[in-house]
Amino acid sequence: MPHGYSGRWGQAFAASAEQSGKRRRFARNSPWLWLGRNGVERALLVGPMFIILVVELANSAIEATVDRIGYEHHELSGLAKDLGSAAVFCAFLLLGVTWLLVLWK
Repeated sequence: MPHGYSGRWGQAFAASAEQSGKRRRFARNSPWLWLGRNGVERALLVGPMFIILVVELANSAIEATVDRIGYEHHELSGLAKDLGSAAVFCAFLLLGVTWLLVLWK
């Protein structure tokens, strides 16, 4: 506790000021602040995550539709599921490449 604060209220003020300083120090050294130097870079880092969610939802819809039609093996059903999985893989590749390019210094 800093010197110069006496009494119950002074100690409470000193403790509050100390906590406030810790919060500011954490916000200043937060790991999320160094991810991207400006708004465009931050958008490029977050955008592919949402693309993955959208592609994953589309893949789930394709798989549910194929399963609804029938469980028997059909070449086109397998192809549809494989292409949906390939789209998810490409979305993850996009995420990885984007993060590497933006965070490369």
